[in-house]
Amino acid sequence: MHEMGITAGILDASIEAAENAGATRIVEIKVSVGELTEIVEFALQFAFEALTPGTIAEGAILVVNHVGATAHCNECGIDYEHDRFQMLCPECDSLNVTPLTGRELQVDSIETADEPDDTTSGTA
Repeated sequence: MHEMGITAGILDASIEAAENAGATRIVEIKVSVGELTEIVEFALQFAFEALTPGTIAEGAILVVNHVGATAHCNECGIDYEHDRFQMLCPECDSLNVTPLTGRELQVDSIETADEPDDTTSGTA
């Protein structure tokens, strides 16, 4: 389960960025994960829930944007989608291809709040 270490990295980077911006709470973290990274979203979500308690990201939502695998054929020049096991060009059967997408693993955005939830509002 390499997702635990990956999630720790995502969380560390997000907390550092949020704190540097003066935020006291993270509400949502959006990440892009490519199909070729072999990252399982369920494990990523599980690790996120396990690592966030006691941090400024406790209670935050992790949104995963899946990025499909695509490649460019250097023989016939087409761009095409493929799965993680088969990169063969569907037009000319060449393996002389350049991966275009599918290896992404990045934090796209972090939504923060400046104040913790106001639990005293509405009191008389």
